[in-house]
Amino acid sequence: MTSQQLYTATATGTKTWGSPTLWLPSHGATRPIDTLTIDSCSGDTVLNRISSAGTGANGGPEPAQASPLEGRSKIMGNLTIGRRQLLGGTAALATVLAASACGMSGSGDKPSRQASVNPSAKLEGSIQFQTWSLKNEKFTPYFKKLVKSFEKEHPGTTIKWVDQPGEGYEEKVQQQATAGQLPDVINIPPNFAWQLLKANKVMDLKKADAAATNTYIKGGIDAYTYDGYDGVYGYPWYLGTDLNWWNTEAFEKYGLDPKKLPTTLDELYAQAITMAEKSHGTMPLISIAPALGDLAAQGVKVYKDGKFTFNTDQAVEIIQKYVELYAKKAMPPEVLQNNYLGNSKLFLQGKVAWTTGSASFPVDLKKSAPKLLPHVAMTTRIGVPPLFVQGICVSADSKNPNLALAFAQYVTNNANQVDFVKLAQGFLPGTKDANENTDSFTSVISDPQMKKAAEALAGEMKSAKIGEPMAYTDAMKAYVGQQISSAMRGDISAKDALDRAVKYCNDHVTK
Repeated sequence: MTSQQLYTATATGTKTWGSPTLWLPSHGATRPIDTLTIDSCSGDTVLNRISSAGTGANGGPEPAQASPLEGRSKIMGNLTIGRRQLLGGTAALATVLAASACGMSGSGDKPSRQASVNPSAKLEGSIQFQTWSLKNEKFTPYFKKLVKSFEKEHPGTTIKWVDQPGEGYEEKVQQQATAGQLPDVINIPPNFAWQLLKANKVMDLKKADAAATNTYIKGGIDAYTYDGYDGVYGYPWYLGTDLNWWNTEAFEKYGLDPKKLPTTLDELYAQAITMAEKSHGTMPLISIAPALGDLAAQGVKVYKDGKFTFNTDQAVEIIQKYVELYAKKAMPPEVLQNNYLGNSKLFLQGKVAWTTGSASFPVDLKKSAPKLLPHVAMTTRIGVPPLFVQGICVSADSKNPNLALAFAQYVTNNANQVDFVKLAQGFLPGTKDANENTDSFTSVISDPQMKKAAEALAGEMKSAKIGEPMAYTDAMKAYVGQQISSAMRGDISAKDALDRAVKYCNDHVTK
């Protein structure tokens, strides 16, 4: 299940992405947030749902001085992603880049131009490396050391590091791309990379060095692999997913065994109905309406060959189950309200018995609900865990492609990713080796519950993936949500809701 709307709670009013896949590093500074928590994947903040990046456990804005990564983390943890795709920003980016791509290969074709790359060539010259809102007291020393170490290993090279603020980043990337000034190596999420790819602005890293892509986790590589295109267009850099968090006190109070927490959807539905009956509707277990990412997490094929396909019999059964749960008061009425902030807020208030959140969720509990903390249990996600991704891409127009490729690989190699997430606690590295050896980065986490959660998240990296396709826009998300809400209220059937939703999405797909 994704907790799509939580990100709204953590990053008030900030909407940058439209799908579960990114975290906005700079949001900590411009968007007040204090810890790493992701609740859903609808797409507003890079980290939270950053798509609505995840599972948001915060209720309001934090001081504007919060560090960028802290903000991202929080969002990420609560993303139930939100994750995390560029929806609002992506639309603008797509429009401008479409115009700039005139004369190039059309959408769906392989990029027609890419500088020749020789991974074994002698490195020399200079390139520009751009990050997203990571220049601050916490991370600046890391990047200065990173650049200095690379230049020392490769005499005669110069890496010019620049960092852009979180606010307006999509517009900045758009301006750089259309002006032919995209940095050689750039930190962008999968959604931005997808739009740049359609204008032939990012390098095919698999074509450049196929062997290198094998060092990263599959879900991270898949995030930068796009329908209709061959190749890989980004290296996963720092990632997130989320976990289930349960109020065991509520389970005991309403006749359920806290030692037998749900591990399947059927168990979740059954226990939700039991809790609703025993509590007379006062303690819902489920407090989020299903979204496209939830259908994908349960194996529904939501998009294929440029078309949305989520109106299947399986999807109808899933939505119908929610119709029944809502009718039996196993879900709170707020889930269908436009201003609903999400399940993490209700969970912290003790009003629902289940939420999703990242490794940093215990931090939120200690701060906002310390009395609840002893009664909270953690389990891994039901179905396919959502994936939130920030990555490193290389400009297809780089005048020094050999150096750009080498530095992109250096930034994202195992050792440097481990060092980075030691600072950005709550995030996960994008390399296979680090996720298989979690102590390499979790050993520095002082909070035992957060450390345990981070280890569990690393285990989920084996199967985590982005559930919502890049073509899924904010407008589509809103319309699909409206149709599902209508079905849950009993105004239309589950089948009609999904048929209408699929038709709308396919009528509005941007080629």
